[in-house]
Amino acid sequence: MVAGLGADGVNLEDSAGGRLVDPAIPAAKIHAIKQANPNVFVNARVDSYWFHEDATVGAVRERAEAYADAGADGIFVPGAADPATLEQLAEAIPLPLNVLVVPGLTLTELKNVGVRRVSTGSLPYRAAIDAAVGIAAPVRDGREIASATSYAVSQQRLLDFAQRKAAG
Repeated sequence: MVAGLGADGVNLEDSAGGRLVDPAIPAAKIHAIKQANPNVFVNARVDSYWFHEDATVGAVRERAEAYADAGADGIFVPGAADPATLEQLAEAIPLPLNVLVVPGLTLTELKNVGVRRVSTGSLPYRAAIDAAVGIAAPVRDGREIASATSYAVSQQRLLDFAQRKAAG
């Protein structure tokens, strides 16, 4: 069970197979997690905008309220990106609103419309794939390739990070 894993928090999705599920299902999971370990931060994910299903402020609010009543600590609404919609969601949802990074909006702008947590989601992974393709294609085609940070500098960055982490 999630509550016994030693994690500080978890995102709990309210979809399966690319479709929203009955909100009673994730609500029951949230309740069980919080009963087993009240200190686990449960960020309930409302996938309405992600899957373009019941993608209205009212429908998201209803799902969010069910998850809040079950004990969720935050609500994650991936796919919601319009500033006016984000502001309406932040006002309607009884818990802190979490969204994915929104291209064209700064963290300050997101905060100003009521967003309290921003996730990068798969963006770093997808950007890394783009970078890999950006190197592989010129190699394949015999074109000039872009320079990159040396291996030694990259390794030192990792060592420096580990040292800072160990130091507290």
